Amino acid sequence: MPQRIGIVTGGGDCPGLNAVIRAVTKAATMRGWESLGILGGFDGLLEPQKYRVLDYKAIDGLLTRGGTILGTANRGQFSAKVGHGESRQLPKELMDATKAGMEALGISALVSIGGDGSLTISQQMHEHGIPIIGVPKTIDNDLEGTMMTFGFDSAVACATDALDRLHTTAESHNRVMVLEVMGRYAGWIALYAGVAGGADVVLIPEIPFCYDSICAKITEREGKGKHFTLVIVAEGAREKDGGFVTTSSQEANREAHLGGIGHVVAQELGKRSGKETRCCVLGHLQRGGTPTTFDRVLCSMFGAMAVELIVAGDYGKMVAYTGKGLGAVKISEAVGRLKMVPIGGAMARTARALGISLGE
Repeated sequence: MPQRIGIVTGGGDCPGLNAVIRAVTKAATMRGWESLGILGGFDGLLEPQKYRVLDYKAIDGLLTRGGTILGTANRGQFSAKVGHGESRQLPKELMDATKAGMEALGISALVSIGGDGSLTISQQMHEHGIPIIGVPKTIDNDLEGTMMTFGFDSAVACATDALDRLHTTAESHNRVMVLEVMGRYAGWIALYAGVAGGADVVLIPEIPFCYDSICAKITEREGKGKHFTLVIVAEGAREKDGGFVTTSSQEANREAHLGGIGHVVAQELGKRSGKETRCCVLGHLQRGGTPTTFDRVLCSMFGAMAVELIVAGDYGKMVAYTGKGLGAVKISEAVGRLKMVPIGGAMARTARALGISLGE
């Protein structure tokens, strides 16, 4: 009998999800296997099951298409992340119902495409005896065990393009322009885009910032005849001895909703420097659109590797990019401990060497 595998996408959407779905389906088809796409996240495995058959017609055009044709969810009964990064154990009854749903559909293995939250769920499923393989997805690039997650390069490209555009308007009006990007606990997007887009100040969660330091950078630039300043700030950046800036009260069984730090920084810099200051928040623009060339290749490699792990029966693993090629790590080694920007690492040293202020 041909093997039937299930593909599920969870958590926030990002460029490349469809490219992974396509790669898994094509690699499975080459082996004579069937693929089912589970709709709406893991909930699609519960009664009544929601799915679609994935064949060549279903995956046509997916390599360049943003979002996910399967839909996704980051809330509800399958939410494993709460508060500021804390996790919760899903009830055994839910795991039993998930396993029963797979059996009803004839699914012999699952490919779970997601970030820390979705893969935390995947690890719990693995511990419950569900054969599952993880594929690392997050624009924040904050998953351990892999040098790069898909979606990150596309998000950086979006943020860099925004800085390029803000540069001209900031220079034209002699303004301080603040760009807020995603990055809950890790500042990879802000730092990479800041270096690529010529930002003057980069504020990331790993380095609590000081307004005096930022203002000193603005004054330094003024003295050199540069009457404008570009600031990029990750949504999880915090002032020294300060807390996260949130947009709303925390909902039950959900991580706190961060956002608004860009406006806070812009307002304070305007008061302190006397400069006209504006803020731009990229928000979900970073999650949409066509994946970059790098992400398309990475997604294709990840999808094909996931099928290879199923062939080997090597479950409970997550495919990983090592920088030189592909590998696999235990899902348990990738979740629950976020990959932060090393404050003395190559990218931070590069930023300082180029005269970029990190708000220290």
